[in-house]
Amino acid sequence: MKILFKKTVLLTLVAALGLASLPLVNAFAAGASDPSTPPKGELTDERLEQIWAKQLRAYEKIGKTEDAIGKLQGLIDRLAENGKDISELQAALDAFADAVEDAKPIYESGQAIVDSHAGFDTSGKVTDSEQAKETVRAMGEKMKEIKEAMGGTGKALRDALHAFRDANPRREKTPAP
Repeated sequence: MKILFKKTVLLTLVAALGLASLPLVNAFAAGASDPSTPPKGELTDERLEQIWAKQLRAYEKIGKTEDAIGKLQGLIDRLAENGKDISELQAALDAFADAVEDAKPIYESGQAIVDSHAGFDTSGKVTDSEQAKETVRAMGEKMKEIKEAMGGTGKALRDALHAFRDANPRREKTPAP
């Protein structure tokens, strides 16, 4: 049961860190003869709703980062008790935690954008296209500021986790006779 819990915690943390390092807007190419696509560069209400939903999910995941840090610290402490070399992993976690603390005011200032959700109703549907575009743009800038404040520490922590797992493979359980 402990192994499943550890795997779940690590997978959740890696997924959250990976999502935080990804760009928030995707671009898809469409055929030139596709009549359903709007002119190039125009955001439809549907697309604005998709972007806003994606931004809100990313914002919520960033808000759970401190809990993930606590869980990972607990795991590192248990690994240290078992005699594992956790120095690089601990250094990466400390750097990540410091960056999270530095980015916290930026994150908190983004709450005003989420609360006002100008141009969107409470269910995320566009009510005013121009305001919605401005809200999506402002939230994108806020997320970019958070990413810059983190300074790549999320990727460094993920790399340290991978390196630790490579250096310390799990023992295979022998089946009972």
